Amino acid sequence: MYADFVLLGLFSNTHFPWLLFALILLVFVISIASNTLMIILIHVDSHLHTPMYFLLSQLSLMDILYISTIVPKMLVDQVVGQRTISFAGCTFQHFLYLTLAGAEFFLLGLMSYHRYVAICKPLHYPVLMSRKVCSLIVVAAWLGGYLDGFLLTPVTMQFPFYASREINHFLCEVPALLKLSCTDTSAYETAMYVCCIMMLLIPFSVISASYSRILITVYRMSEAEGRWKAVATCSSHMVVVSLFYGAAMYTYVLPHSYHSPEQDKAVSAFYTILTPMLNPLIYSLRNKDVTGALQKVSGRCFFSGRINAF
Repeated sequence: MYADFVLLGLFSNTHFPWLLFALILLVFVISIASNTLMIILIHVDSHLHTPMYFLLSQLSLMDILYISTIVPKMLVDQVVGQRTISFAGCTFQHFLYLTLAGAEFFLLGLMSYHRYVAICKPLHYPVLMSRKVCSLIVVAAWLGGYLDGFLLTPVTMQFPFYASREINHFLCEVPALLKLSCTDTSAYETAMYVCCIMMLLIPFSVISASYSRILITVYRMSEAEGRWKAVATCSSHMVVVSLFYGAAMYTYVLPHSYHSPEQDKAVSAFYTILTPMLNPLIYSLRNKDVTGALQKVSGRCFFSGRINAF
């Protein structure tokens, strides 16, 4: 029951595995570097000590942990040619993956509340987005992710699996693991489907309510500049939400008969490998406040380097 699994990986069916390896390594390095840079900039620049950037720093932390749970194992397996993962390792990866994905899921949903307060209730912003409220948002997101991993992981891993134990995936994901089970998992799949719908409904309800009020407020604005600023503020969040939620819905909500294992791996690669790299680029590093902080920090480092040289 506790024998090792074999991850067939993302490279097995490609004609250019080392090119794909190099691309994923590059994406991984960019993702870690950009998200780490975001956290450092938010920490060292006092102008970024605001509720919005506090939430973005948490998103960057989740992205770093998220991609680090999956990609290093995948890259090492390709280099050493060993694709096995222990039962304990698979269980741990499965738990971390669900916890971090769930936490990011909830955080992105709750961040729409910040957008609503900033645009619709600007005079009440200091109270409605106080340090305590921001902390509650972050704790709620992490707790939601933890419950997701804690509830689903033990049930998934207790099923008996076929002797081959070959997972047609690059990580221990729920649908791929359930295909290895030699017992009927339909009841659990139905329960998991309901759970995923509920996980979608909670943040989606917050997003829908927040953006409905935002649209009404923007429509009532008299100045075109104010409208454009409000739309620009929300657009980055909506892009990130659409990418992450869309991929998750495809994997967990759409019936499995509508997609193949190869399509599953491609979509999973998108939201586990590409999304952590895209988030800081879409959300933060093109923001003038962040670019200004980056220029100040770079100038400070350059100036101190020149002084040390003399």
